[in-house]
Amino acid sequence: MHRVTLFGRFQAAGGYQVQDERSLVSRAQKGGEEAFAQLYEEYFNKIYRYIVIRIGDAMEAEDITQQVFLKALQSIGSFKWRGIPFSAWLYRIAHNQVVDYLRKTKRRITVPIDEVTVAVESNPQQEVEQEFDLRRLTAAIQRLTEAQRAVISLRFTSELSTAEVAKTLGKSQGAIKALQHSAIVALRRVLAEG
Repeated sequence: MHRVTLFGRFQAAGGYQVQDERSLVSRAQKGGEEAFAQLYEEYFNKIYRYIVIRIGDAMEAEDITQQVFLKALQSIGSFKWRGIPFSAWLYRIAHNQVVDYLRKTKRRITVPIDEVTVAVESNPQQEVEQEFDLRRLTAAIQRLTEAQRAVISLRFTSELSTAEVAKTLGKSQGAIKALQHSAIVALRRVLAEG
C-alpha cells in the first residue's frame, strides 16, 4: 500500500510505551510537529485497517485516514486524559468519518479490494490463496450490520481490547461482547454458505 504522509521528513521512533505516548501527545498539543508525526506513524496503519474493513474500498480508506489525522491535528488541543487512551480518541474520529462517508454515499459498498498482500518470500500460489481468502472474508464482513462491522474491525484488525472498543463506540462492554459474538456467528454462517 502506497501512502502519502503528512510529515514525510519525520520518522517514527517505533514502539513506545504509554508514558512516552503521554509525552508525545503533550508535545503535539504544544505544537510539536515531530511529536504529532510520531503519533501519526504509530497509528496510521491501525486506523487505516479499521476504515478499510468498514467501507471495503482501499483508496477511499486511505483518503479518509488522512482526513482523520488532519482532524486530529486540528483538534489535538481539546484531547484530555480522562481514562480514555489517545487511540480511542483517534478511533472515535475515524468512526465519525466513516459514518459521514457512508451517509454521503448512501449505498452499501461492495468490496473492490485490488491490493494483493506481498509475502516476504514470493509464492504465487500462496499469494493467490491469501487474496481469495481476504476477498471472501471482506465480502462476508460487508454482510454484517454496521455495528457488528465496527466491533469486528476494532477488535480484530485494530487489536483493541473489549474495554477500548466500548469506550470508542460509547457502548457497554457487555454490548460489545454481544455484538462480537453475534458477528462471529454471522461470519461463520456466511463463510459456510460458500
